[in-house]
Amino acid sequence: MTEDRQRPRPDDYFKNWKEREALAEGMIPLVGQLSRQKSVKCYIYGKPLVNRSVLEIMKDHRYVRQVEGNELSEFETFPVFSHLVNLDLGPAHIDVGRLAVLYQEQGVPAGLSLEQYLDRELADLVGNRSKPLDKPQDVVLYGFGRIGRLMARLLIEKTDGGDCLRLRAIVVRKGSAPNDLVKRVSLLRRDSVHGAFDGTIRVDEERGSFVANGNEVKVIYANSPAEIDYTAYGINDAIIIDNTGVWRDQEGLSQHLKSKGASKVILTAPGKGDLKNIVAGINGSLIEPTDTIISAASCTTNAIAPPLKAMDDEYGIVAGHVETVHAYTNDQNLTDNYHKASRRGRSAPLNMVITETGAAKAVGKVLPQLMGKLTGNAIRVPTPNVSMAILNLTLERETSVEEVNEFMRNQALHSALRNQIDYTASPEIVSTDFVGSRHACIFDAQATIVNGKQAVLYLWYDNEFGYSCQVHRILEIMAGIHFAVYPREG
Repeated sequence: MTEDRQRPRPDDYFKNWKEREALAEGMIPLVGQLSRQKSVKCYIYGKPLVNRSVLEIMKDHRYVRQVEGNELSEFETFPVFSHLVNLDLGPAHIDVGRLAVLYQEQGVPAGLSLEQYLDRELADLVGNRSKPLDKPQDVVLYGFGRIGRLMARLLIEKTDGGDCLRLRAIVVRKGSAPNDLVKRVSLLRRDSVHGAFDGTIRVDEERGSFVANGNEVKVIYANSPAEIDYTAYGINDAIIIDNTGVWRDQEGLSQHLKSKGASKVILTAPGKGDLKNIVAGINGSLIEPTDTIISAASCTTNAIAPPLKAMDDEYGIVAGHVETVHAYTNDQNLTDNYHKASRRGRSAPLNMVITETGAAKAVGKVLPQLMGKLTGNAIRVPTPNVSMAILNLTLERETSVEEVNEFMRNQALHSALRNQIDYTASPEIVSTDFVGSRHACIFDAQATIVNGKQAVLYLWYDNEFGYSCQVHRILEIMAGIHFAVYPREG
């Protein structure tokens, strides 16, 4: 943990609030300018700032104090934004919060002005005009269910200047309603769990498309990939994100590659056979330019693999059991009815349902060193979103609650896994507080149990949106997109 920098209490809280509020309001056009004109995406300790409100930006600053023990004020970050917009920056991800804190820790003792410090830290980015891609990458969503619609939201949100990923189409089966297109779009516009779409949407039935925040997305009706010629819609070399789960092996998913205009496929479910199962942040380096089909594994595998890797690297895992307390899914029945799987035929909103999970076994495909060391089971519970994984681990060495919590806090804030692991120490947090989390999991420090070599870790995860963010990270890797990240790691 960095040295505490507690600010003195202001004489007038209201005046201080209004001053910081004005600064946060002034950040909004600067963040937008950097994003649209320079493809520079700004963050406060990993929290993206594009399209954030004044109060959300202020809460992002407050978050730093909660997890770092340090104050981070708008008075410190606003001058950073003001200098960044005047620099000739190339495309990058810049964590303004971390830069502001590092300036206090490194720049001030060295006698540097803020401008001198930023010029030094960003020197190799200034004047760098290279783009992440030579041309925009077309993306198609095959299926438009829970994950498909959240992926659409993410892709539209992250379009920025349009130089990288572009959502060009969705593929669905034709419904029986005469206004099928309108009904499909209405589900994107409003969501009972994730709220309203952040922006504007219009339907263009004449063109067979909808326009979301300026992005025209074609709606293609097809019963199988064999029916589709994407080039007829102006789509070329597209990456297809199959979120139907109908095909889960190499042979079945290869059907997509027979469609004219398709080049690669990502499956948003655990892959079978020798299909590569990839968890962003863990084994994304295994993706080769020649790979045409990969799996993004399951939401639970994505949630548990990062903390398992962290714990294994630090303490060594001898054995463990993963118990998943999982929100119910569309696969279950609303009321008691026939289901081919055991117990899943019983009403999902009324019952806790013990069921199987392959996540513990699947971790072995992502982290081979843990193959055969983990068992797993799952309980489906009557909540629509946000799940929990409980890791009961036997470690190679003894530790303590305090040591494990501090280790995981550091992983969440300062390690290469900080996009995957978030951290909370709140004693009042509950599942709905994590709806919309962009991390693969959130470590709950209040729930940690340690007894010598036995450790029990509690991990929350948004099994819908958090997982979709992981899929998006894999999509960027598969498309060959790489942004310079500042501050530089190490």
